[in-house]
Amino acid sequence: MNQNLAFADYAVFIIYFIVVSVYGYTIYHKRKKDEQDAKAYFLAEGNLTWWAIGASLIASNISAEQFIGMSGEGFFLGIAVAAYEWLAAVALIIVAVWFIPVYLKNKIYTMPQFLKTRYNESTALIMAVFWLFLYVFVNLTSILYLGAVAINGLAGGEYLHVIMVGLALFALLISLGGMKVVAYTDVIQVAVLIIGGLVTSYIALTTVGQYFGVGENAIAGFKVLMREAPEHFKMIIPKPTATSSQLEIDKYLTFPGLMSYVAGIWIINLNYWGCNQYITQRALGADLQTARTGILFAGMLKLLMPLIVMLPGIAAFVLYQNGHLPQLVGGKDGAYSAVLTFLPTGLKGLSVAALTAAIVASLAGKVNSISTIYTLDIHKKYIQKEAGEKQQVNIGRIAVFAAMLLAVLFTWNDILGIGGVGGFTYIQKYTGFISPGVFAMFFLGMFWKRTTGTAAIVGVILGFVLSVLFNEYAPMLFGNETLLYTAYPNGKGAFEIPFHICMGLSFFFTMLAMILISFAGPKVNPKAFEIDSEMFKVKPQTTVLIVITLLIIVALYVKFW
Repeated sequence: MNQNLAFADYAVFIIYFIVVSVYGYTIYHKRKKDEQDAKAYFLAEGNLTWWAIGASLIASNISAEQFIGMSGEGFFLGIAVAAYEWLAAVALIIVAVWFIPVYLKNKIYTMPQFLKTRYNESTALIMAVFWLFLYVFVNLTSILYLGAVAINGLAGGEYLHVIMVGLALFALLISLGGMKVVAYTDVIQVAVLIIGGLVTSYIALTTVGQYFGVGENAIAGFKVLMREAPEHFKMIIPKPTATSSQLEIDKYLTFPGLMSYVAGIWIINLNYWGCNQYITQRALGADLQTARTGILFAGMLKLLMPLIVMLPGIAAFVLYQNGHLPQLVGGKDGAYSAVLTFLPTGLKGLSVAALTAAIVASLAGKVNSISTIYTLDIHKKYIQKEAGEKQQVNIGRIAVFAAMLLAVLFTWNDILGIGGVGGFTYIQKYTGFISPGVFAMFFLGMFWKRTTGTAAIVGVILGFVLSVLFNEYAPMLFGNETLLYTAYPNGKGAFEIPFHICMGLSFFFTMLAMILISFAGPKVNPKAFEIDSEMFKVKPQTTVLIVITLLIIVALYVKFW
């Protein structure tokens, strides 16, 4: 139909679509009785296996943001961006061992429910409304936009709106069946995205080998990358000096070396994996051991992700620098699509299927979380208190449709300006503004019995205000060099503090404020959770998974430090 995709590519994609659709319908038909049980519909309570939980976590996490955005950061930064994935595995260990037991012991099904149970109804309602806006107008829109742009480029560049609607409808088809359908179709989705992603990386490396005269060999191609771009294989971005170029400064602003590990990256990961309805929902309906195993399985899969979402970006950089990638357009965010053009007929269709799987799984998971929060935390409590089980399921489906419709409308002509700043930056910027306050509120709420509801409300507001202050105004108000930070020229006539450092500072002062306010309350807040050491004990097989994951991460850092 066009010069980019041949009949075989379309055939591969159609087969993928049919397999996912038929499997999803089979799961839905078997579990149709879930329509009489709201918690089964929203959470697949008691029905998910550990491998379904782990695969669903990864499928929901890996989307166009990673395929396009993180590959672009691989083009720009190199392997340093892999820290997001490898430290996510460590964050998942922390969540599995310490966070999930607290949620399950206290029968927490949604994040607003956690806030109501631990703090008060006002905090829960404020955050429920905020999360709905964030999920619809930041996450859904950016995933849909990036995905449609990427696939449209491969399909000839003339079908943006058709692809956008197609992605939305495909995600609706899956998500209307409830969490069980979402989670089990995610098993197929994650298999497709891993296989397709690894194939793309393999072709990228063999293409590098071919252009540089070492043969069509992936290992030889990888050695070429290390030889031609040694700076792209360093985990730590050096701190700029007076003689640093703007490019070196821009890299540090994006990922500020060791300070990233001291400050922001832990807050990003622990907040995302431990305090996020979209993610934790997969494990909240399972028993503790199943949930833990599934989360740790997801952590081990995260170790593979840089091979899929970052390595093609580095390959694109080396090819582009040596004049072998003239088809690269749109800067770093065009790196992944440019590499896909090297794939032979058929495999290109598999890679499009992998990209589609990542996008659709994320969209389906996100709208399921939106419908869960809206139905259980807003509609049932404040609008239709007498709603029965089947009514709640129907309300959830209406919420799914409404959320996706809004996402399509706001993405149609890029009303939100996602294309201008880049999807990866867009998501990180707007979610990062609230991460310090939300994580502080959850962390203290779980593990410090003295934390009060007043402190929680102050914390989430203060965290946001401080994030805006440090990111947008601090250099102008307090100068470029202080005891707390150093601001650097951003090449646009202004100075910026690296984003991760802003996040760390916001988190520190928010925690301090919450602790001081809580000291004005009782020593043990009446709403504090009961915690005992038995909750956090792990079985030997769990310990083995944790040790294996940590040893692999240590080996990777020793190699690429």
